Amino acid sequence: MRRLKDSISKWGITTAGLAVVGALGLIFFYLFSEVFPLMKDADVNVIESYPVSQVSSADNRHMVLERYEQIGASLTSAGSVEFFAADQGKTMSRTQLPLPAGAKVTSVGTSTPNERLAAYGLSSGEMLVTRIDYSLSYPNDQRKITPEVVFPLGEAPIALDPQGQSLRAVAVQATGRGHVLAGITADNRIQLGVYTSRTNMITGKVSTSGKVYTLPRLPDGAQAQIIQVDKTARHLLVADDSAQVHLFSVEKPAVATLTGSVATERGQITAMEFLVGTGSVVIGTEEGSVSQWLLVRNPNNIYHLLPTRDFDSLPGAITTIAPEYTRRGFLVGDSEGYLGIYHGTAARTLLVEQVADAPIEQLAISPINGKMLILDQAGLVQVTELWNEHPEISFSSLWQKVWYEGRSEPEYVWQASSGGDEFEPKMSLVPLSIGTLKAALFAMLFAIPLGIMGALYTAYFMTPKMRGLVKPTIEIMEALPTVILGFLAGLWLAPFLENHLPAVFSVLILMPLMMVMVGYGWSHLPQSIRHRVSDGWEAAILIVPILLTGWFCVAISPHIEVWFFDGSMRQWFTNNGINYDQRNALVVGIAMGFAVIPTIFSIAEDAVFNVPRHLTQGSLALGATRWQTVIGVVLPTASPGIFSAVMMGFGRAVGETMIVLMATGNSPVVNFNIFEGMRTLSANVAVELPETAVDSTHFRVLFLASLVLLALTFVVNTCAEIIRQRLRKRYSNL
Repeated sequence: MRRLKDSISKWGITTAGLAVVGALGLIFFYLFSEVFPLMKDADVNVIESYPVSQVSSADNRHMVLERYEQIGASLTSAGSVEFFAADQGKTMSRTQLPLPAGAKVTSVGTSTPNERLAAYGLSSGEMLVTRIDYSLSYPNDQRKITPEVVFPLGEAPIALDPQGQSLRAVAVQATGRGHVLAGITADNRIQLGVYTSRTNMITGKVSTSGKVYTLPRLPDGAQAQIIQVDKTARHLLVADDSAQVHLFSVEKPAVATLTGSVATERGQITAMEFLVGTGSVVIGTEEGSVSQWLLVRNPNNIYHLLPTRDFDSLPGAITTIAPEYTRRGFLVGDSEGYLGIYHGTAARTLLVEQVADAPIEQLAISPINGKMLILDQAGLVQVTELWNEHPEISFSSLWQKVWYEGRSEPEYVWQASSGGDEFEPKMSLVPLSIGTLKAALFAMLFAIPLGIMGALYTAYFMTPKMRGLVKPTIEIMEALPTVILGFLAGLWLAPFLENHLPAVFSVLILMPLMMVMVGYGWSHLPQSIRHRVSDGWEAAILIVPILLTGWFCVAISPHIEVWFFDGSMRQWFTNNGINYDQRNALVVGIAMGFAVIPTIFSIAEDAVFNVPRHLTQGSLALGATRWQTVIGVVLPTASPGIFSAVMMGFGRAVGETMIVLMATGNSPVVNFNIFEGMRTLSANVAVELPETAVDSTHFRVLFLASLVLLALTFVVNTCAEIIRQRLRKRYSNL
């Protein structure tokens, strides 16, 4: 029977242990399965091809693909827009633009893809602006997409050049000030037009008003080749024939100025496009170089163009660049038939692959980034499926400083969502990891001294009767819901500390002094009085002095502010460059420390109390004092248990959610300022996971944050167990 019981116990314990390990393994596997797609590169698969002559009756100048990936559009040099079925290349409809008699299309320019604007530059110096719209209907419960060409500035072309010179290159952008048109004339002048339109609600007639300005010429007689204008109507970029980019300030077109000229140092520019949001521009050169340049504001509030990221080069000269609709990604084609897929913020090259035997002329990507059209110089259109779900994520975007659009320098930023489609997600895990360590650090600074010292005194110095009251009381504190502690910390403790800041520092100074003074006074009382209090009950004497000292610190706090801080300590901090948030790390340290103390106290107290009696009695018998015995015998012997208590408390602090969620401002900052808040990994997951789309990049990054948190606690606990075992082995001979 004993052997049977031993066998059952052995296999039962083994099975339970393996089940625990298996459960942890499954947790890791599940989290990793959600995170793995973030690591995949882009993939392109050709599903159909056909000659461009099926869809375009003239030379193709630009191609687009609508969001349902069913209809493509070809903008031709004959001044027509031809719609076709994207998968088969079958022509669906054709719209001829109202060009003036004798005028020919000399150039075509487009806005950022999400605006769907296209501008036709004409040989007469005029420009015709169009927009491709799609209307949906559901006859017989089947989706029907009807494309149409809209003229936002009217069907009459706009005279961009009063001299009537042909426009070699044009650009258009819809801005808050109206439609901004730009063009380069045959004699190398740069023209800028700002136009607004109004539509008569009754007749439907569009009336247009605006003005045309002539910008300063390029320096040193450089010939302008490519022109682009941004969405703010403040900046205009011109690439010339000498590998330079020129930045014009056009916020006030009448006094437009050339603010800077920058040499690319990467070869002659052959393609240049703004990314969505127009805070950065992608430049391709004849050497196959691909780089991203940011518009950066200097301390004098003057913008300049700064090369920020270089990507993997392509073998041939860059022929076309196609930005994505809502992300900072873009596609690049070259003269050798190679396709490159990149993402700016992540500084990531996702794909470089040869997809055509001839130079690539046009690339068209759908707004949902699932399908792409490739037109090469041999006249072949390839329809491809594209997998590129999570290009925003890379090691550099998660763990290194990133130079985001609109920022003056690289930074660690977490800002995963916003209200606009042109928002640039910022998903650095550094602020969240720093916030997690910051919250745990201040909580442990509060909890470790109180927990361990309380455990030492309770287990070794306190009378058994008082210990029987104190130990269960502290352990019951662990049953308090953390949401209640966070609620009290956020709504009561944070405002209280803000209004009584001097009391915090007064307590740190006066409380230890009071204890020393009470102890000194007690030691000098007559023995007849001291013997009336049994050994182990001395702690009760401190209860009243502690309460009185705390009350005194709070009561004198307003007077200290008047005497030393001009009436407000918080304002004094602000005036001296110290940021102070009402819900900060100090509040979290106190509240979360209060939650962690029972864990540390309970384990450490058991470890101290279980030190063999013969060790302490032997030390006392050899003449050591009680404190010498604690330092020389009790602490070394109980050190494995005390260390385990600290690590258990640290794990509790790292994984705590509700207290840091309610007692901080949840601001993802990167500092250890005790008067500022933070955002932790666990709180971030709790806040943002319910609001994010399933399987989105944001969704998977939150799972990555969970994996980082789990890995952090696993590594810390593993190291702690190794250290605990070594301590146990070292002091086991006692």
